[in-house]
Amino acid sequence: MNNVYKRRDGFDGEKIIHIPSKILKNYLKKHPALFNIYIAHIGYFPKAWSHYREWRKGCEDNIFIYCLTGKGYYVIDNKRFEVTPNQFFVIPATDKCIKYWSDTDDPWTIYWVHYTGSIIDNFNTSLNIDFFKGPVPIPFNSKAIEIWKNIFQCLEMGYSMENLCNANFRLYHFIASFLFPDKNVSVDASGHGDIINSTILEMKNNIDKKLVVEEMASLHKLSGSHFSSLFRKATGMPPIDYFIHLKMQKACQLLCINKAKIKEVAMDLGYEDPYYFSRLFKKYMGLSPEQYKLTTISPLTLKTAVAI
Repeated sequence: MNNVYKRRDGFDGEKIIHIPSKILKNYLKKHPALFNIYIAHIGYFPKAWSHYREWRKGCEDNIFIYCLTGKGYYVIDNKRFEVTPNQFFVIPATDKCIKYWSDTDDPWTIYWVHYTGSIIDNFNTSLNIDFFKGPVPIPFNSKAIEIWKNIFQCLEMGYSMENLCNANFRLYHFIASFLFPDKNVSVDASGHGDIINSTILEMKNNIDKKLVVEEMASLHKLSGSHFSSLFRKATGMPPIDYFIHLKMQKACQLLCINKAKIKEVAMDLGYEDPYYFSRLFKKYMGLSPEQYKLTTISPLTLKTAVAI
C-alpha cells in the first residue's frame, strides 16, 4: 500500500454523512435513553480504488462494512483478513490499531456504518462481536441495502430528533438482517438441513400435541443429547422449554378472545388437565390465565363485566 495513493473518501458516486458531534452530544445529554446506540457516520463507496483508513490508537465506534463487489482487506492488532463479495465484518470499538483498504486491482464496493453509544461494550459482548471473528459470508442482502437507504434518506432530511431516532432505530434492523438472517444457517455440518427452523415449524404445526426430545431428534436422525445440544446452542434454551413457550404464546392469543374458556384453551394446546395448564401458564407468563384475560379485556367490556 505504500506506493498507492491513499484516500479516505472522494469516490465517484459515493454517499456519505458525518453527523456533527456537537448535535449528538446535545441529544445524548437531553435524551440518553434514546441514544444508547447511535449512528455517527454512514456511507457508500462504489469501486473505491485506493480507499484506505487507519486508526493507530483504535476507534470508539463499531465499524460495520458490507462488501458488495470487489475485494478488500483489514487488519486488527496485526491480524489480517481478506474480504470478498457478499461478506460483512464488524470491527468493535477498541483502542487497538485498525486499518482497512481496498484491493488495488479489484477495488471493493461497500456499504458502511459507524455506530457507538454508552452500552457499546455490553452490546458487542451480548452479540459475540469480537476482534478476530473474521468476515462472514452471507447471501446477497437486498433487505439490508433497502434499510441502509432508508437510514440515509432520514439523515439527508436533517438532524432533527425525529430523524435521528428514526435512523438509529432502523440501525438495529439493519444489523439484525446480517446477524440473524431470515433463514437460519444450518447448525449441522453433515448436511441435515436447517435443523432449527424445521424443528420450530414442526412444533408450531403440532402445537396441540405432546412432543418429546427423542421424537424431534429422530426427524433429523440425531441422538436426543446431540439434538438438544444443537438446539440449545442456537436458541438459548432446551427444545421442550422452547415448545412450551410457543404453547404459551398461542394460549395468550386464544385468551385474548373473550369467549375462549381456560379449559378450552388448555385442550387446544394438548393439556387435558386445565389446572396443570394454569400452573404452567403462571410459571412462564408470571400471572394466571384468569389474570391475563382481565388484562386483555377492553375498558368497555371490563366496565360492563363489573356492572353485571
